[in-house]
Amino acid sequence: MTESHRRPWTPSRTQIILASVLGGLIVLAVALVGVTALAGPVVPPGTTVNGVAIGGLGRDDAVQVIRDEVVRPAAEPLEFDNNGETLVVKPRQAGVWVNAVETVQPLLRSSWNPLQRFFGVGGGEEIEPVIVVEDDKLERQMGAFERLVATEPSDPSLSIEGTEIAFTPGQQGRAVDEEAVRKIIIESVTEPRRQRELPVIVQEPVVTVANAEAANTFAQNALSGPVSVVIGGVVAEIPVEVIAEALSFAQVDDDYVWSVRGDLLYAAISDKLDSAKEPQDARFKVRKNGTLRIVPSRAAGGIQDDQLAESVLSVLGRDGTPGNEREVIVPEGQRQPEFTTADAEALGITEKLSSFTQDFRYAAYRVTNIGQAAEYVDGTILMPGDIFSMNDTIKERTVENGYTVGTIIGPGGVFEEALGGGVSAATTAVWTAAFFAGMERVDTRAHSVYISRYQPGLEATVAWGIFDMKFRNNNPNPVLITTKMTNSSMTVEFWGTRVYDEIEAEFGPRTSQRKPETIWRKKKDGCSPQTGIPGFSINVDRVFYNSGEEVNRETIRTFYRAAPEVKCGKKPKKKDKQDENAEAGAPADANAPTGDAGQGDAQPAVQPDELDAVPAEQVEVG
Repeated sequence: MTESHRRPWTPSRTQIILASVLGGLIVLAVALVGVTALAGPVVPPGTTVNGVAIGGLGRDDAVQVIRDEVVRPAAEPLEFDNNGETLVVKPRQAGVWVNAVETVQPLLRSSWNPLQRFFGVGGGEEIEPVIVVEDDKLERQMGAFERLVATEPSDPSLSIEGTEIAFTPGQQGRAVDEEAVRKIIIESVTEPRRQRELPVIVQEPVVTVANAEAANTFAQNALSGPVSVVIGGVVAEIPVEVIAEALSFAQVDDDYVWSVRGDLLYAAISDKLDSAKEPQDARFKVRKNGTLRIVPSRAAGGIQDDQLAESVLSVLGRDGTPGNEREVIVPEGQRQPEFTTADAEALGITEKLSSFTQDFRYAAYRVTNIGQAAEYVDGTILMPGDIFSMNDTIKERTVENGYTVGTIIGPGGVFEEALGGGVSAATTAVWTAAFFAGMERVDTRAHSVYISRYQPGLEATVAWGIFDMKFRNNNPNPVLITTKMTNSSMTVEFWGTRVYDEIEAEFGPRTSQRKPETIWRKKKDGCSPQTGIPGFSINVDRVFYNSGEEVNRETIRTFYRAAPEVKCGKKPKKKDKQDENAEAGAPADANAPTGDAGQGDAQPAVQPDELDAVPAEQVEVG
């Protein structure tokens, strides 16, 4: 068939219909794509936030859903249980809240695929909401918790009073565990509401409550009955009173550590032991020829204090009430001295450093008081750097410590009676010997008024609880102090190793002299007349020599006040006073020394032996 005879192609009806449908679909697809593009970004289908579906939603719709379904529930109050008390926290006020916009915004996607928008084609995921934490507000919330919850721990109180135990339990403190509370508030703000226990930090007292209770139990048991000690064939009983006196405790970290004094325990039973004797410490003794020797130490039969203490302490925690008797078996041995012959020899004390004798007028109270002080001082050993305290050494002036009543200088320089009168003579003897031994002056005070038996500016006094006499052993070697008493003198000697060949005192002139005034007192008030004593100032130099050359010099300046003349009776009128002065003649020379003898023809005036005297103003210069 030729070309001219071909028939032209004409689509069939079916083809026309198919073409029309295909074109419509294409137009529809283009339209959907266009609508999708124009509609803006959406949240991917299947997306949930805290279990709330927002997939396929645009920004505004998704934000609103989050606000309704997540933000509002998250703002509901949180409850904490604080030992049965409910504490309520409003998250928004605490600065913790869900931000809907910031939660949705990162999720939005722009897509040309209409299937995702209109038919949910595409995957989704669970998203955590964005939680905002405002630190300043949350910090204020923590402060509110602290004010409501925090308590300070209180320390226990434990003491032994007689044979009774006084005990006050300690209390634990509580503080908010801020880190844990913050975490709970932030993490639970989007969770279903339920009451939670408030996290706290328990703060123990210095000694924990448990340890204090255990210590109280121990103490109660310790004093619940006596302890029997079996030594060989002897049974001796330590009574509760002795246990109470010997028992003590010390705080170590968070607990109490108990101890008992073995010497007190031993003293309570020593008379029951046939072989019990006290060991003798080594001591130093001055020979008649003036040299020093060591009296050897000596052990004794019995029980060592430490061994007895350890044994008794091991049973004190048991209940000692009748029927629960406590018994320890301690083997008999030897009691060793605390200061042995070897200890004494190791000190290397051989040379006499100084010697000073202070004389005084005999009186029974002086011999008693000065002698007691001398006994306390005798045998004192000062290691290098040790400070000697007169008050600590001779103890408080009481009857129990061996002292009696004597004359002292009272207020205003007027003499009066008090316990310990006279020990200033012992104080002066010790200080003057220390002065010539080269000891370093720490605190010395002269008497308020000058007493003629003393070297002016080179004497010292003490007053219990007010002022002391102290010096330091600044030598590189130990120093021994010995004393010797007679009824009218006290001698003090220092022994050790010489640092200086010689130490001397140079006395300056008396200056700034002050005359005493006269005061009158009523006889019915117990007046005792006394002579007046002039006041003055004086410098004393301590000069150190080695190989004949001066190597050091120290100056001590002392100011003595004038002591008033005390007369008993009615103060005379002016005319009578002029007549009295005329009969008395010219006043005495202020530089003339005053003696111990009283003046006046009616009644001797008092001359003092001072203890608790107001001191002179004494300073060290140069």
